[in-house]
Amino acid sequence: MRRTDGELILVWTLPALGIIWLSAFFLFPGFAHPMSPTMSTQEVADFYRDPENLSRIRYSMIVFNWFCVCFIPILMLLVTQIRRMGHRTPIFAYCLVACAAGGPTIFLMANLFWLVAAYNPERSPELTRLLNDLAWITFTAGVPYLIAQSAIVALAIYADRSAKLVLPVWVAHFNLLVAAALVPAAFTALAHEGPLAWDGVLSFWLKNIAIGVWIVVMGIVVARNVQRQQSAEQVLA
Repeated sequence: MRRTDGELILVWTLPALGIIWLSAFFLFPGFAHPMSPTMSTQEVADFYRDPENLSRIRYSMIVFNWFCVCFIPILMLLVTQIRRMGHRTPIFAYCLVACAAGGPTIFLMANLFWLVAAYNPERSPELTRLLNDLAWITFTAGVPYLIAQSAIVALAIYADRSAKLVLPVWVAHFNLLVAAALVPAAFTALAHEGPLAWDGVLSFWLKNIAIGVWIVVMGIVVARNVQRQQSAEQVLA
């Protein structure tokens, strides 16, 4: 019961994850209308020197840092679900734990680059441009952990030999679809314009929508599983 109660506590952090994601997305002036990789060095510097943009960048990145932290509970809840599956080895759970360490860290690094760029906007425009490029490339191209995470969840479900599946097969299909949607973003460093650029329809919009949908769907699936498992344990008790 202690284990399940702990999981229920983490379940209640999931709404905060969604709220923080949306708040940071709409607060940051570089997201609502994505900054273009083709902006000149001076245009990038002016963007960070604009007083209104400056405040929004700083506050949005501080908020976004908490998204990185709140992303961990849903991954750990998934780990516990995979541990309950009928596998011969716990390797899938271990792989997911490793991904849980990588994904949030990548987001955190990108946030810090944006935050440092806004910390001293009067620095050389070339340095501000460099920090901005670092932030965008890290945020956009750092998807391998997220792709692996979804693929591992799918493989774990397909390999489940339990009499009653812990997670339904459609969740595996869904995770593979999300993994496929994230793949184009890995190539964003190859393009300055078009769908693969960091402001493009594939690298920015498809990627971020896929992440948002994954959070909502997997949050609901995991929350329902935890509640159902707690009810079953109470009946057995």
